[in-house]
Amino acid sequence: MTTTQTAPPVPDTWGPAGNPDPLIRRHGLIGAAISRLDGPLKVTGAARFAAEFPMPGLVYAALGYSTIAKGRLATLDVSAAQSAPGVVLVMTYRNAPRMMPGPVFLTAEKAATGDDLPIMQDDQIHWNGQPIAVVLAESQEQADHAESLIRATYAAAPAITTFAEAKTHAYQASFAGNELAMARGDAEAALAAAPFKVDNIYRTPFLNHNAMELHAATLAWDGDELTVHDCAQGVAHVAWSLAQIFGINEEQVHVSAPFVGGGFGSKCLWQHQILGAAAAKLAGRPVRVVLSREGVYRVVGGRTMTEQRVAIGAQVDGRFDALIQTGTTAKTAHNALPEPFITPAMCLYSAGTVKLDVQAADMDMLANTFMRAPGEAVGTFPLECAIDELAEQIGIDPIELRLRNEPEKDPTMGTPFSSRHLVEAYRSGSERFGWNQRSSRPGTRRDGEWLIGIGCATATYPYYRMAGGAVRMTLSKDGRATVAVAAHEMGMGTATVQTQVIAERLGLPLDHITFSYGDSSLPGVVLAGGSQQTASIGAAVIAAQRELVTELLKLVRDDSPLAGLAPDDVGSIRGGGIGKLDEPQRSESYASILAHAQRDDVTVEASAPPPVELQQWSMHSYGALFCEVRVSAVTGETRVSRFLGSYDCGRILNAKTGASQFRGGIIMGLGLALMEETLFDERNGRVMNPSLSAYHIPVHMDVPEIEVMWTDIPDPHAPMGAHGVGEIGITGVGAAVANAVYNATGTRVRDLPITLDKLLAAL
Repeated sequence: MTTTQTAPPVPDTWGPAGNPDPLIRRHGLIGAAISRLDGPLKVTGAARFAAEFPMPGLVYAALGYSTIAKGRLATLDVSAAQSAPGVVLVMTYRNAPRMMPGPVFLTAEKAATGDDLPIMQDDQIHWNGQPIAVVLAESQEQADHAESLIRATYAAAPAITTFAEAKTHAYQASFAGNELAMARGDAEAALAAAPFKVDNIYRTPFLNHNAMELHAATLAWDGDELTVHDCAQGVAHVAWSLAQIFGINEEQVHVSAPFVGGGFGSKCLWQHQILGAAAAKLAGRPVRVVLSREGVYRVVGGRTMTEQRVAIGAQVDGRFDALIQTGTTAKTAHNALPEPFITPAMCLYSAGTVKLDVQAADMDMLANTFMRAPGEAVGTFPLECAIDELAEQIGIDPIELRLRNEPEKDPTMGTPFSSRHLVEAYRSGSERFGWNQRSSRPGTRRDGEWLIGIGCATATYPYYRMAGGAVRMTLSKDGRATVAVAAHEMGMGTATVQTQVIAERLGLPLDHITFSYGDSSLPGVVLAGGSQQTASIGAAVIAAQRELVTELLKLVRDDSPLAGLAPDDVGSIRGGGIGKLDEPQRSESYASILAHAQRDDVTVEASAPPPVELQQWSMHSYGALFCEVRVSAVTGETRVSRFLGSYDCGRILNAKTGASQFRGGIIMGLGLALMEETLFDERNGRVMNPSLSAYHIPVHMDVPEIEVMWTDIPDPHAPMGAHGVGEIGITGVGAAVANAVYNATGTRVRDLPITLDKLLAAL
């Protein structure tokens, strides 16, 4: 029998009858350093990614891109491409199927597209790099060659491609329906009156994601039904959005993404998948579209640039009288994603007065999108640098200044913190790192040509749990369980952690759990974003287990030890079964219950309750970061020699995958700090370094040994006691590096990245 229903609200302690969650390592799985279960599939090549699905009659796509920022196509000659060897079809606005603009991210529950522009429906050009043609051929090489034969001329129109011009038309930014602004008291007056103050401008550049797996999709139509093998972070979102674009029912689109080779916010719905589907419909054959690395820069948005003012006024004892963080972020008129850089300042520090504001400035460019820790990654850079600058001015240790402004409750909302152990993270991290070795006078430590400095910064990222989490749980008579959910695995260990959680909850061995995911036909509307997927799935698993226990108790015999018990009375037992919480001898195995009921299995489907915990508590992950750098006094080269992250993220569900997420975020933060920058030509709106040879990311020689540690104190108001760990790793890293560079050299760099030319003149 299968039952499908929405579970009743779960108490905010996530345990039966309002008691604490009983998932407390009873069976030894939670917190264990278990290797990723999909590891053998990936290292043996058995894991099939989006561009590896075979289909009969498959053809290969190549895209042609515009070379102006705004205007229209004056001429478009595709005759040579159509005549090239192996070419099956050339699609342009002249013959493309009719398509609706895509539903933009954050405008609807399942909206997933990067912009709401027409998709090859007319001759208009909206950004430099917009696709103008799709070539299909029998091989990728033939498609690429034919695309090179396309000739286009343009009638350019006036375009806003400079940030300076865009800022003259700036307006109040909103994120997810909320204005990015708040004020308490007269912060400008408090700043002016404060005995100590800093007030500076900081800048962060455009950035690109550069996931290891190129953006790709393999697509095919069967009548009016579309199958997409994608590398998506939201399979249900992509399916729904494609249905809107092609005017079909959501059930007619099947999106599969079992493995995603990195995403960081970029693996959503962009024009290449849509154009691939349109070309497949036009040609009547399956299509594989794989963007080149350059193509990713042309079609897939990245992190946008910001210009931020941070001003802090303080008393002699370091208490903040005023905290101001305002500025402007670039975006386009065709998307809804300004960079919300004020979010760290909204939760980290207590201040007498506060002024926070984000203005948006629209440019004619590729739409920007989410990139790991949108807002926090770049918002912590000026905030945490300014605190160090203020600490030097007052003559106080930077860590002590931060701790003196530790709030008792959320400084913006006034709500209590659900769990906040940042002070403990700072105390343990500073001791482990050897913070007492730091010299308060910049430029005083030296090893030959190398100037040595250390710095710190605070990391933070909000706890999220989005609505839509739902799972299907099936328990079979052989004591095995299958849990299915439309979730995603893009390198963070989702399948492994969820298998641990499910096995722990059901009292079963790991190898008795099958976790099915990455398919839009499965239950749930779960997005792999906002570091919230683990909590969303976990809450649904809790609800499904409750339903499963309810069904099992209906099946027990009158003489069963479980007879007469209510769902709140029981929990799982080791070996697979359920028993009374305070009388474990009153138990029965799953196999016994199902055998006596003459059932092969029992299946339930349940949804997580709404995320009401976010209305009652201020919920965040935190970290204390410590960095040591060595800067060459001869060349200005900066090398990070040591890095330690001390985190407070609730319960860590898997020590191995959790540490990997922290380290991966830190490494990405080192790139943000020292080398990454998408070079945007303001003369014509073109990205000028669309390759890994010109866009520099950290390689092994750039990365030191990174140590991570954590408090591992469960949050009683979060499912499984856990907060997200996927994005916090990058936050604060830019500031920790910049503060260490200043400590080494006495040079304060306020424009990222910190390249040697910004240091050399001052050395």
